[in-house]
Amino acid sequence: MTRRLTPAERLASVAKDHLLDDIVRQSEWSLFLVEQAVFAYGLANATFNCNQLRDVLPELGHGYLGAAINSLRTARIIAHTGQMVPSTSPDTHGHRIAVWTLTDKGRAIAAQRRARPAERAA
Repeated sequence: MTRRLTPAERLASVAKDHLLDDIVRQSEWSLFLVEQAVFAYGLANATFNCNQLRDVLPELGHGYLGAAINSLRTARIIAHTGQMVPSTSPDTHGHRIAVWTLTDKGRAIAAQRRARPAERAA
């Protein structure tokens, strides 16, 4: 037999669910911001790294930029060039970070996203 939750336990559970929903929404927005920065840098430059992206992004949660980059790499939107540069983030103590380039798939997605605002304006 399961125990019934008290009103306080039910309220705490609802508050926890709302907090988790907020975290998911923020993560989706943060991923969108990272993607836009990657597409902008990738279209404008042959290569880019997280130092450059950090300069144009708002403060993201600790480690989120790396997780977003890994997601884009896994989706084959970006590819590692084989080059490394020292990180400029004080938290990383200058460890080496990857240099990336947009893949053909990444360029196609960036071109589609760039065309959308023009379509809406027409």
